[in-house]
Amino acid sequence: MISDTYFKPQIFVLFLFANQLLWAQTQTNGLPVETIFTFPGPLPNTLPDEGDFGKGIIDLGGLEVAQVSISNSTAQRVWSTYEGGGDNMGFSIFEPINLPPNFFKLGFYAQPNNQKLFGSILVARSVNLSNLLPPEDYLEVGNTASLNIKQDGPAYVWQPVCHNGYQAVGMFVTTSPEKPLPLTQQYTSCVRSEFTEASEADGLLWGINGVSVFKLRPVIRGTQATGVYTGTFSFQGLSSSTPLPPLFSLRNTKLDMYSCMPSEAQTRVLFQTYSPLIYFHPDEDFLPSAVDWFFTNGALLYQKGNESNPVPIQPNGTNLPQGGSDDDLFWLDYPVDKTQKEMVKRGDLSSTKVYLHIKPMFGGTFTDIVVWVFCPFNGNANLKFLFIKRLSLGDIGEHIGDWEHVTLRISNFNGMLWRVYFSQHSGGALMEACDLEYVDGGNKPVIYSSLHGHAMYSKPGLVLLGNDGNNGIRNDMDRSDKVLDCGSGYEVISGLSGVVEPPWINYLRKWGPQVQYNIDKSLEGFAKILPWFIRKSFYKLISKIPVEILGEEVLAKKSEN
Repeated sequence: MISDTYFKPQIFVLFLFANQLLWAQTQTNGLPVETIFTFPGPLPNTLPDEGDFGKGIIDLGGLEVAQVSISNSTAQRVWSTYEGGGDNMGFSIFEPINLPPNFFKLGFYAQPNNQKLFGSILVARSVNLSNLLPPEDYLEVGNTASLNIKQDGPAYVWQPVCHNGYQAVGMFVTTSPEKPLPLTQQYTSCVRSEFTEASEADGLLWGINGVSVFKLRPVIRGTQATGVYTGTFSFQGLSSSTPLPPLFSLRNTKLDMYSCMPSEAQTRVLFQTYSPLIYFHPDEDFLPSAVDWFFTNGALLYQKGNESNPVPIQPNGTNLPQGGSDDDLFWLDYPVDKTQKEMVKRGDLSSTKVYLHIKPMFGGTFTDIVVWVFCPFNGNANLKFLFIKRLSLGDIGEHIGDWEHVTLRISNFNGMLWRVYFSQHSGGALMEACDLEYVDGGNKPVIYSSLHGHAMYSKPGLVLLGNDGNNGIRNDMDRSDKVLDCGSGYEVISGLSGVVEPPWINYLRKWGPQVQYNIDKSLEGFAKILPWFIRKSFYKLISKIPVEILGEEVLAKKSEN
């Protein structure tokens, strides 16, 4: 017979093991990252076979890169933690596997667990064998062994130590404290310095107890910038007296940002696949229109010093002043006739088309399709403050000629939508394609335009602009039958070879008269009835109003990196 003193400890050990196994299953099962994101509709796989767009590999001038979309067949999960970060769900790290022939890893991929698995990382092969070299050593930059968190055991993060003239662009991660073997490209490769550029944080992936993980992006960005987004990440561990060596982005040395861009025919296929559907609020009074509709229905050009003799604008804006600068010498305004003026202010949804600006991004490895929407009028702003749900700010916020835009960022490797930028007053939001709402059965993102202000958001509801989440300028979004299908009417106005830019795109002055509002005077009556200790908070909130609400907004390029 087995004694109780022997049997009970064994049962206890088995119980602990079963309990730990059950805990691990409950942590992984059901997390969004366990599901691979797929677009609702078919991807644009019938693109015309023109140029180098969509061929899967891009030559950076002797270093070829391929984009590996993270999935069960292309990556294996190395490690996860199940707390901290977005929704306190933690994040996961993946190693690229099953690479294309002769390609090597540049680093590992990391993603928050509160998103479906969606992302990519670049792998590289060298036309000249000396452009990639194995590291000469690895430096441990941190680990999670001392963190009291729910995790798949400790993770150890290593940065390649490269030979002179080479740089590291990504990290290597193990679940063992043993250093990876150097002098092999099995792990991560170092890249010749001429193919690299400085990188910076592209947003916090995860952070807890003094440890932070950031996405990386090139420091210099724009249509002529050569930095290439690699999909790698940086790890900043607990405080260390020794500064860590930097990680780098890749660089396109060909200096030809357009060689892998889509042709006009390919661009039209892409836009038909991903063209947004914009919902306007049910109470929206001021809808968009086509620019030529605005011109042909009586819009006038004014000149400083000759205000009494405004000039009707030609349908395509051919008589607008070209070039120059925003010097306040010219501006646009409504027809003088009051009936016509009110009609123009309300726009004409049936005539509306959107205007597309096509431009390269990240060294020509992505294409931005900027979708511009014109509204003849921007309505007044409304405020939520304490128990007052909706306080009209009178004519504050009203102005003529309101331009808004969304930007579709598409991979030049495979034609897949990666991110969407939403313009929102003086700023905006850049969102992953996996976090968006789509039209049923298709890949068209659903966008919501805020009431009167026309700021673009990805979800319906209320967003407040102010110093806290309970008070501020209202942005109300909702569905209605006032909807704009951007794919049903559009015009490419810039960025593609052979496109003739309309004259109005080179009109660089204001699309409406300059108006400045005295917000203190407008709200004086309301402020007077407030107790003095609340009045101070009220004026502090008013000071946070976006600048363009207080005056005429000028059409400008907003940051959308």
